[in-house]
Amino acid sequence: MTLDPASCWRAYATRDRRFVGRFVMGVTSTGIYCRPGCPARLPAQRNVRFFASAAAAEGDGFRPCRRCRPETAPGTPAALGTSATVARALRLIDDGALDDGSVATLADRLGMTDRWLRALFAEQLGASPHAVAASRRAHLARRLLEHSSAPLEDVALAAGYRSARRMRAELTRVFQAAPSRLRGRVSRDAPLVLRLPARMPFEPAPILAFLAARALPGVEQVSADTYRRTVALPAGAAVVTLRADEAGVTLEAPAEAAAALPQWVTRATRVFDLDADAAAIAAHLAEDRALARALAGGTVRVPGAWDGFEVAVRALLGQQVSVAAARTLAARLVARAGTPLPRPSGGLTHLFPTPAQVAALPAQAFGVPRARAEALRALARAVGSGALTLAPGADASAAREALLALPGVGPWTADYLLMRALGEPDALPAGDLALQRAMAVRGRRPNAREVLARAERWRPWRAYALIALWRDDSIRSAATVLATRSKRRTSA
Repeated sequence: MTLDPASCWRAYATRDRRFVGRFVMGVTSTGIYCRPGCPARLPAQRNVRFFASAAAAEGDGFRPCRRCRPETAPGTPAALGTSATVARALRLIDDGALDDGSVATLADRLGMTDRWLRALFAEQLGASPHAVAASRRAHLARRLLEHSSAPLEDVALAAGYRSARRMRAELTRVFQAAPSRLRGRVSRDAPLVLRLPARMPFEPAPILAFLAARALPGVEQVSADTYRRTVALPAGAAVVTLRADEAGVTLEAPAEAAAALPQWVTRATRVFDLDADAAAIAAHLAEDRALARALAGGTVRVPGAWDGFEVAVRALLGQQVSVAAARTLAARLVARAGTPLPRPSGGLTHLFPTPAQVAALPAQAFGVPRARAEALRALARAVGSGALTLAPGADASAAREALLALPGVGPWTADYLLMRALGEPDALPAGDLALQRAMAVRGRRPNAREVLARAERWRPWRAYALIALWRDDSIRSAATVLATRSKRRTSA
């Protein structure tokens, strides 16, 4: 990937944190690489080199700075102008596609040759797919060592290494320090705690409010700053806690769940959309007058889904009913088909039903019209068989076609699931009534075709525009209700 050294140097020399995640800087005199905003003394400009990713810097022999910790910087090249193919590949690598698989297998999932995939990575990231995966494993292993007392063998397994010996060699190469020197002082019974920083600025309250309105009783709990939920383990279940503040999210999980931590880190990052460059997205969208008004209160992020199948079931249950009614229907489904926790935790009592459990239910057990019940069972069979993949990294076009082929699934549901389950930043359910109401001119609401025409200027972040307009619409609706109540009290 070509970087302009002069521009990068100006951003780094002014310690502009808005460029965190866009590049890293290696210092040839020390062998260390840093991120923009590092508090260390500025090096001489003649001694610096710029890289598009941490993996590229490490591939040239640089090790991460211990002050600014560039390996923990939020944001990935997937959000910074890389091609859709590379973005999908990075999502699959985050999910461990190269922990046990090959580049050829990854390329096949993307519908291309491994040679072409390597060329795209070299061009856009300055590193190979294996180098990116190796960097991911090394930095996750370091964080596990710092925040848990798990044995080296368990840490190696959780980070994607085949043995503790290979992990030890890799950490020594990247950090120039043995695993024992990276160990934090953590008691043996302490939970796993990892800090997931957000690209600034980060406002967690709107996402928490969105999740709270849709939280499934028994499966999820949301408070002012916390999201808790049940998650399945190979040998049972656990509870994950995500605490959000203005700098990011803290993930807390039981120590016995170390092997599942990589996937949970990825899912937590997506739920809170931590990698989004919210300031740049808002600046682009604010060029539209209606969106400028909607964004006047701050930036916007798209709430992701912890599990794609779960949000798809909820979306089908919510057709033609309110958000609260859909939540009630989903809670009944959880009680009937979900697996109870061995030990309930503060109101969390069940795992969400698996596709097999949903497919096995009789139609009358769903509490919805028979046609919708059959649609839910068809969805479960499609996901369970692998015919439909509802996770980031899946081909959005193929997923949309597969969704529309299912009974009871229309364009709104398909596009909504692309946005929340697949994390597609440009997804837009153009037929959404709240969206059309927010875009009305002199009382006339546009139809879906007119919405799409106007939304061309919002690309490639139409999903963010939708969330901004939803938020603005809900605020104005609430204000109207409060004003109406106030008038009634006054007249009384």
